[in-house]
Amino acid sequence: MRSNNAHIGHKVAGCWIFLSLFHINFSAGSSGKISQSQDDIHVIHNNQLDLRDIVFVLQSQSNSFHVRQAERRRADLLKQADDLAEKPPVVLLLHSLSDNEGDWSILPLLPYLSHTFRQNSSWIVFLEEETNVKMAKLVQVLAKFDKNKEWFLGKPLHDDESTIIHHYAFAENPSIFKYPDFAAAWALSIPLVVRLANKVRDEPLKSDFTIDLKYEVALYIWDNGNGPHLTPVPELCTEPEAQTTSHCATTLSSEPPPCGEPVNKEDVFVAVKTCRKFHSERVPVIKKTWEKDALFLEYYSDHADPSIPTINIGVPNTERGHCGKTFAILQRFLSSSVPNTKWLIIVDDDTLISLPRLQDLLSCYNPSEPVCLGERYGYGLSQGGYSYITGGGGMVFSREAVVRLLDSGCKCYSNDAPDDMVLGMCLNALGLPVTHSPLFHQARPEDYAKDFLAHQVPISFHKHWNIDPVAVFNKWLRDDLVTKTSDGLNKGAKTEL
Repeated sequence: MRSNNAHIGHKVAGCWIFLSLFHINFSAGSSGKISQSQDDIHVIHNNQLDLRDIVFVLQSQSNSFHVRQAERRRADLLKQADDLAEKPPVVLLLHSLSDNEGDWSILPLLPYLSHTFRQNSSWIVFLEEETNVKMAKLVQVLAKFDKNKEWFLGKPLHDDESTIIHHYAFAENPSIFKYPDFAAAWALSIPLVVRLANKVRDEPLKSDFTIDLKYEVALYIWDNGNGPHLTPVPELCTEPEAQTTSHCATTLSSEPPPCGEPVNKEDVFVAVKTCRKFHSERVPVIKKTWEKDALFLEYYSDHADPSIPTINIGVPNTERGHCGKTFAILQRFLSSSVPNTKWLIIVDDDTLISLPRLQDLLSCYNPSEPVCLGERYGYGLSQGGYSYITGGGGMVFSREAVVRLLDSGCKCYSNDAPDDMVLGMCLNALGLPVTHSPLFHQARPEDYAKDFLAHQVPISFHKHWNIDPVAVFNKWLRDDLVTKTSDGLNKGAKTEL
């Protein structure tokens, strides 16, 4: 393992600067030389396939709410098999396959899948908790592809412009590279799984950071053109179940999870990290947008400004990292200086967030458990690393999680250490899971694929760079400016894409 400093990397001007994940051949990407010959697709009319040929992997999480959701999805798959009078397929819950915390990044899991299923299976199908599967239709779809060849199937996403979350890859033509929308389900043929598993075993994974898993998995499989590209499958859909046509083999759940009423404002404390130089630039944006939705909110700075007001947290400002400031906030949260609430939300002063939507989401989680929620990143997952909540999208902690973190003696090795990664190391040492939600976003809306955002009701975005942050908030996060349908989709945001 590297030293802590090497683990952390560098933050410059508030942005992570990363090395290319897989030594991408940018000239190949930018010149558009990702092609698909007419011979790549083979329709096999007599390709015998049944449910026992498919291994379903639910991309589940160990938080109790997500375990329940995944078990419901597994029960539905097995019931469909029973209704079809077929022997049931294998349905795996990803979080329970091993003690390796990094299994969620998929690639470290491939050797296990290859060893266990290469003899008696034809396809590995990955799906999320919200993904509905029409089993009979899916079998028909998979039977179109020769199971003896290498296939990478999914609903394709692409970037319209180069983006930091994808390391500015394919800068001259970012839309040329396609990667799967995990919500629609995606599939690998067993021959491809076997070859990839051998590669994972023989060649250490080169990426330190896992940022956008669906993109990075696609890059690894493509392998600078040496592996298969993503084959689009129109039957893998992300439309709500109630709105889809009969051609879809997968859909998204039309109804939100049955979690009850939103948590009360009185149960949420919001901490905003700021500094003197941004008091006049960033804080006014918060006041114009989402501050009014918080009952308990404090601005923490290196300078006490009564006009805002800000609180001098007693930690000098740093140009990067802000670990000292974040841990001072955690300690204050447990003190008598602030109201005793169930949830702590820590955001940057350039985070845009919908607190009402967050209150809806938090109704699904038990605050008596050590919940750590946000957009999950990973560091060194293939070498025994750890997961962490990336700070810009917002970090959510139950009171129990904060108590356990501070009781453990976890602390910063310097004030400018990256707070989110230090917290991730501490949570990993404690055996506490990081819970991922795709509704939190470390970057701006334009940094994500349009089709990916189209089926979301997002909770947060981050950065004011080269945008009008108030306009972004009004378009994406302000509920009284959009029309919500019964399926929960944000139609205002979707139609303006």
